[in-house]
Amino acid sequence: MQGSNDHVSTRRRFLAAGAGLAAGAALLPRHASGAEFSYKLATGQDPTHPVNVRAKEALDRIREATKGRVEINLFPANQLGSDTDLLSQVRSGGVEFFNLSTSVLATLVPVVGIVNTGFAFPDYDTVWKSMDGDVGTYIREQIAKSGILTVSRPWDNGFRQVTSSSRPIKGPDDLRGFKIRVPPAPMLTSLFKALEASPTPINFNELYSALQTKVVEGQENPLAIIATARLYEVQKYCSMTGHVWDGYLILANRRAWERLPEDLRTIVSRELDKSGVDERADIAKLSVSLRNDLSAKGVAFNDVDRNAFRNALRKTTFYKDWKSKYGDDAWNRLEAATGKLT
Repeated sequence: MQGSNDHVSTRRRFLAAGAGLAAGAALLPRHASGAEFSYKLATGQDPTHPVNVRAKEALDRIREATKGRVEINLFPANQLGSDTDLLSQVRSGGVEFFNLSTSVLATLVPVVGIVNTGFAFPDYDTVWKSMDGDVGTYIREQIAKSGILTVSRPWDNGFRQVTSSSRPIKGPDDLRGFKIRVPPAPMLTSLFKALEASPTPINFNELYSALQTKVVEGQENPLAIIATARLYEVQKYCSMTGHVWDGYLILANRRAWERLPEDLRTIVSRELDKSGVDERADIAKLSVSLRNDLSAKGVAFNDVDRNAFRNALRKTTFYKDWKSKYGDDAWNRLEAATGKLT
């Protein structure tokens, strides 16, 4: 398994904190208790992250609503492997459900990455107009062609911000030569290359140690990830670039999903949808409160002119290249929500 030693140390570090330990204990998976369908849901996030808190609530409601026929056990914090490992497992049926960011799913279903287009979404109203509308429908159809399915509305990973151990990123020029970790996601690699940074793809479960040992100077993630993964311990600056919005999709192995009778599938999707709405609200609130919390922990924040970054991208072939890759149909759906990018 990729980064197995790092994966173990990361989990230990996550669960060492008092709050993390308490939440982690509550989220440890139970063994199947005679359920007709005993499935696994894997995530990459720390047990205290809203994804896992709300997923646990959904799984409890599913068990209750199905009178114990469906038991889905939660495995947070990459317990069952890195994101790329788990994507293979959900395709093969090794795990039945997997919560994955849209940016990483784009390695399998390229058009999913259109929602991560750099500096496309100015705010959440635009995001949800797109994801609960035409763009969301389109990408679900494309995912289904790959042999896996999405079984709920999109959840929120948040707007991604750039952090650094060396210097604040105030404008596009500050990214030149900046060695930044990105997930194994083509859009994010392309975005930072276009801005003349030096993006380095590293799996999430290896990120903390890569920052600690200065393999990379910085990284980019939503504030909820920066907080729950304790990245503030190894990063000094946070620039509120909001360069990419990233969502989470709950993926299902098609065979496992189709084994569930239709009435049970309806319950599973309904409860995951409800928790998805709750999780969206959690992330929106955290985006405000976490800035204060992280400042208190010593992180120096700075706001940026996002239009300066978008204009820098427009001087490159970034938007034209991605429009060509995704095709006019997908790109026109995106621009219907965001306005013209090219």
